[in-house]
Amino acid sequence: MTTSSGRGGNGIAIKVIVPFPLPADAVRRRADQLSPGMLGENVTVTYVPVRASGKVADSAYDNFLIEWGVIEAGLSAQDEGYDAVCIDTASDSGLAVLRSRLDIPVVGPGEVAMHVAGLLGRKFSIISTFERWAHNCRKNAVTYGMAHALASTRSLSDAEPDVERLLTDKPDVIDALCVLAERAVAEDGADTIVLASTTMHKAVPVLRDRLTVPVVDPGPWSVRLAIDLVTLGVTHSRRAYPAPGALDDTMIRRLPGEAPGAAGSATVVGTAR
Repeated sequence: MTTSSGRGGNGIAIKVIVPFPLPADAVRRRADQLSPGMLGENVTVTYVPVRASGKVADSAYDNFLIEWGVIEAGLSAQDEGYDAVCIDTASDSGLAVLRSRLDIPVVGPGEVAMHVAGLLGRKFSIISTFERWAHNCRKNAVTYGMAHALASTRSLSDAEPDVERLLTDKPDVIDALCVLAERAVAEDGADTIVLASTTMHKAVPVLRDRLTVPVVDPGPWSVRLAIDLVTLGVTHSRRAYPAPGALDDTMIRRLPGEAPGAAGSATVVGTAR
């Protein structure tokens, strides 16, 4: 794999793919899950929205549309000079395909969060604002070999979440998530809490203040791991993710929609910790 060069200059450049074609202010809200100090020096993280996508990841059909958008946005990351790719959804949409296609590390926050929870405790519960996201998490727990450590999934409702405004100005939702997490600990035996979505990061400070167990926020952990993989010169195994014998991205690139451009992205530049 190539070590740092591209958009980060002499540092590390990470591309985070936002799975919806959101306006610039909404992309910045998603980028707020990172603080420059957590990145370290000489790290640049750019959140880039897809050109087109599904609506809210509520079904296999919609998940496929989201995957298509994520994959299309990630195909060119290596050529653009990025050192790693992160996917800004804990569904890890497009993860396996992009690992097959790219040589640079590709990191999914859902996978990372479950394994981090396994390091911090013995049983974790996943809390969600949307029941259908919890379904995706249960499916991925099996895929990642973490079903044995999953104590439970708990969700607030079947109401569609706001993937654009996230939990901004929604203290009642954050409070309800705290109650949900407390029940997972008291009733389900969880010793660690995992958030089901990177869109839930606004709840993290309150959850950590109220709970007596660790809370794993998928987005920042995935970016931090991507930085460490680049720093250590490690990428995914080609035995696990074989490269295609022939490349033909034409069909994938038929995705409709306008390229987001610089105005649609948001960048976080690391500072000394």
